[in-house]
Amino acid sequence: MTAELVRGQNHPLSQAHLEIRVSAGTPVVVAATLGDDGGTVRGVEWVAHPGTPTLPGLEVSRQAAADHRLAVDLDAMPESVHRVHVLLSLPQAGGGPVRFGAVAAPFVAVTGLDGSEVASYTLTGLGSETAVVALELYRRQGAWKVRAVGQGYAGGLAELLTDQGLPQAQQLASGIHEAVAQGLARSVQAPPPRTADGDRSRQTAASALGPDQSGPASYGTQDHQNPAGPYASQGAPGSPPVPPVAVPGTGQPPGPAPADPSAPGPTPPPTGPAGGPIDYSHPRRATSAPPPPPPTAPPAAPGQPAQPVAGDATGWSMEERLYNQIWGMFEDLARTTAAYRSAVDFAESRLEKEIDQVLSDPRSRIGGQGDAAREAALARQTQLVDQARQALDRDLAQLVAEADVVEPALPPAFAGWDNPVWHAYRVPMEIPMALRIGDLGLPESDRLRIPLLVRLPLERGLWIDSGRTAMADDVFVDTHERRRLAMESAVAHTARLLAVYPADEFTVHVVDPAGSGTRALAPLVRAGVLAATPARGAAGVADVLGRLTQRVDLVQMALRGGVADSLPPDFDTAQQLLVVNDFPHGFDDRAVTQLRYLADEGPAVGVHLMMVADREDAAGYGPLLDPLWRSLLRLTPVPDDHLADPWVGHAWTYEPALVPPGSGVLDMVLRQVAAARTKRS
Repeated sequence: MTAELVRGQNHPLSQAHLEIRVSAGTPVVVAATLGDDGGTVRGVEWVAHPGTPTLPGLEVSRQAAADHRLAVDLDAMPESVHRVHVLLSLPQAGGGPVRFGAVAAPFVAVTGLDGSEVASYTLTGLGSETAVVALELYRRQGAWKVRAVGQGYAGGLAELLTDQGLPQAQQLASGIHEAVAQGLARSVQAPPPRTADGDRSRQTAASALGPDQSGPASYGTQDHQNPAGPYASQGAPGSPPVPPVAVPGTGQPPGPAPADPSAPGPTPPPTGPAGGPIDYSHPRRATSAPPPPPPTAPPAAPGQPAQPVAGDATGWSMEERLYNQIWGMFEDLARTTAAYRSAVDFAESRLEKEIDQVLSDPRSRIGGQGDAAREAALARQTQLVDQARQALDRDLAQLVAEADVVEPALPPAFAGWDNPVWHAYRVPMEIPMALRIGDLGLPESDRLRIPLLVRLPLERGLWIDSGRTAMADDVFVDTHERRRLAMESAVAHTARLLAVYPADEFTVHVVDPAGSGTRALAPLVRAGVLAATPARGAAGVADVLGRLTQRVDLVQMALRGGVADSLPPDFDTAQQLLVVNDFPHGFDDRAVTQLRYLADEGPAVGVHLMMVADREDAAGYGPLLDPLWRSLLRLTPVPDDHLADPWVGHAWTYEPALVPPGSGVLDMVLRQVAAARTKRS
């Protein structure tokens, strides 16, 4: 039975192998400190954090995320360690919440290897704090217990670590936030809060092992970044505030912004009905979202999984239901793969432990007993891995079947360029909620690709990396070919943005200082969908950046003065996209400053950035451009495993959404966009 703790309450731990699961509803940084019998953290080597995620008996996640799974092995703790503190902190980068009082109460659970909760704690009552000690595992008379702490610090990680006696607290806190900030540039952003797990038509990602055979979660050791899963959302962490007046280019009407039906309600206070007990259940486990539509497929046979149906998730429209269903598939694949990897790691660690026990006993080395023990241990490991693989294959088969049903039902904004839905394309009358910019997959699921969707309007710029990538298959792609592919990828993304916006509600500017992108840009130029011919040379760069910077300044001043309706009559209220090729060629210091300004301030007022660049080309600027790269979502023109999910940090392989070779769909779509604009004018 789960013990729902209140602040200060403790509970005994009867197991040594544990998981600590954190659910915060917004990306948080999770760290853990080891303390001696006096609770003092003796040095930075006693702190597990995103930069150094592994310590003896302890492993934390490498990135900020809404959900975390910490692996704990109390038997592996050094004898000098008597306390383990689990810390939560809000990241300093990314534009997210600045205090815990502004988000839903974080929920922390200690679970056994079978996934059953041993104890849980909801951190209610937080206000101005930006870091908090959530739980304490402590050793008392040879036994371990867990205590709900909930001690918050308005001064953040630095104040918290200082309070725990760490001399280098300030430097370590800065290093942790820097490691997290590096992750914010290449991650997939979480969508609006989903409904409860029970709203999914099927439950995958269950533990791949039986109740007595599961193992702790395993986190990757690569340095993958995770700003924020595949979908950026309005109102999500990192999104700009929506002003209560008409904002040119954002599609917001005058007056208060309409409520997002999928947004979470206010966090319920930790009080029960009058005279009744206080309810400490997790406030995010309830939802008022609409129920899913009735399934159209026949009911499944007893013991068989339900037949997949397109749009079976919750939502107020078919588009929203499909969006939530795709997100659910992404989440299910992430979690079922995590369960499989956790099971395999546990089986391997148990094998090593059993073999060590055999070798440590001299009696087992006589008469072949040692060989028999090793063979038995290997057989148990093989059995565990096979069982985990069977569970994974079962879940993958269900997800593949669902993908086969969902993909043909997607609207153009969500569909790949090879989807037949494009042959019936018409310029839309409304902006869709999201846009597909590629696909994501994992090594364990070669047959399954999940669409990578970003919310509209774009809340962060896009960076098409024309430099070298980490994939081994890319060694055969030379520099010239990679740059060509990067520009073709940018054109495909730009054309898709033009296609999903109503006529005259999306304006594209292109800066191509050396003219190296002429061939790739030909479809856009030929269709006449650009605001002007691509700007060339330093003078062209300065002209375009100057006009867009002026536009951002003008709209910001109008909003601050409350006179957004007094903009000039000829003011272009459409969303603006600036496509930059070959950065920093043709850019002087002033132009670089303006570009950084547009990346930071532009999205809030409808000015967005798409860069095609190799970061090495701008290495001469040093750390000056680090904030620029971190503010953009990095994409690649070839498959690359640089993206991470918001839960356990899987290295997802991203594949760009390119037009199939020889297809005329791009020209057909652009002709319709141009014709609709001509008709409007």
